[in-house]
Amino acid sequence: MARDLGAVCRICRTEGQKLFFKGDRCFTTKCSFEKRSYWPGIHGKIKSARLKMSDYGTQLRQKQKLRKTYGILERQFAGYFERALKIKGVTGIKLLQLLESRLDNMVMRMGFVHSRKAARQLVLHGHVLVNGKKVSVPSYQTKPGMEISIRENSTLIGRCKESFQVASSRGIPDWVKVDGDKARGTYLALPTREQLPADIQENMVVEFYSR
Repeated sequence: MARDLGAVCRICRTEGQKLFFKGDRCFTTKCSFEKRSYWPGIHGKIKSARLKMSDYGTQLRQKQKLRKTYGILERQFAGYFERALKIKGVTGIKLLQLLESRLDNMVMRMGFVHSRKAARQLVLHGHVLVNGKKVSVPSYQTKPGMEISIRENSTLIGRCKESFQVASSRGIPDWVKVDGDKARGTYLALPTREQLPADIQENMVVEFYSR
């Protein structure tokens, strides 16, 4: 399976904001973005000061930020956009809902792990159940009403419970319901735009693909 093996902290610096690729570390002073919030590279500070984006450049950056936030490669991301176009409603919001409904994202949103990368590994190694059945595909599309849980005999269930305690102190999304003691949660409803990250400009992504 193809993967993006680039340095994730450089992505945050390129986008000019934290994308929380390293989970708990991103909330500490050890975070690379806290130390160097300017563009990566030897001339990063100068580039950040002089950089002027065209409309196309702004749209491209928003698309790249969204794609890399969810850890998706280019071809797969374009596929999600095509699917969003076919769904009745606002294309940008439908795109975000499709991305949020990925199984690896749901595992992270429920607080069982600290990052999407860790969630992807948890799913791939067969530790996650959907409605009681093992699913080992990170891109599996979950739907409202589905129950997502960590296998009872999983060697990582204790660690998932600890992760949930930390995540719950920061806030679990309203569109999921989680029982941390049993390491299971329910996908209640599709998230509304108000419940999704405000720093994402999905309209820019739509404009990029509409060129």
